[in-house]
Order: sequence, then C-alpha cells, then structure tokens
Amino acid sequence: MSGIITGNVQSLSVISVALSPAQVAINTTAEQTFTVPGVAASDVVVSINKPTAQAGLGIVNYRVSAANTVGITFSNNTAGAITPTAGQTYMIVLARPDSTQAGFNV
Repeated sequence: MSGIITGNVQSLSVISVALSPAQVAINTTAEQTFTVPGVAASDVVVSINKPTAQAGLGIVNYRVSAANTVGITFSNNTAGAITPTAGQTYMIVLARPDSTQAGFNV
C-alpha cells in the first residue's frame, strides 16, 4: 500500500476563536464550517475544546476543510433540536507538518 508521509511537526498552535454554530437537528450528526484565519490547508486539527457542556450535544469530528476553514461535526443525541451556545470561544489545537512526500510504501 502506498501512502503519504507528512514528516515532522513544524509547529503546534493553539487558536482561540469565537464561534456561533447553527442549530443541530434531532438525532443526527452534521458538519458546520467556520472561518479561522491563519489555518493552512495542510494543517491537521489535533483537538477542539468547547468551553461548556450542553446535554445531548457532542463534537464527534473536526478537520481543516480548506485554507482558513475548519469543519466541526456536531452530534445531537436527543429528541429535540440543540443550538450550541453562540459566541463561545473555542480552543483549536493545530499541527503543521514540515513537508509532504507521496508515493512511499507503508
């Protein structure tokens, strides 16, 4: 199987950004995208911390979807719609690889 080696981590960054996610429908997961200045398309989201808990709401995935854009997948495990608290400051931890090389067997 051939793969991609991304090398070492050039930098590890913590970004604070105020987000106002949209409502998450009942019993579903849905990705929402947010503008986060300074994020490179090759960055990797290591973690995202929402500052407060909301019953039935979870963050189940996250990724860099494009330069300056982070996608967060929210999960609503209840029988009622949930709107994540607006204007909260999320902490996003990003890793930036130092290089990318393709075609290696892994």
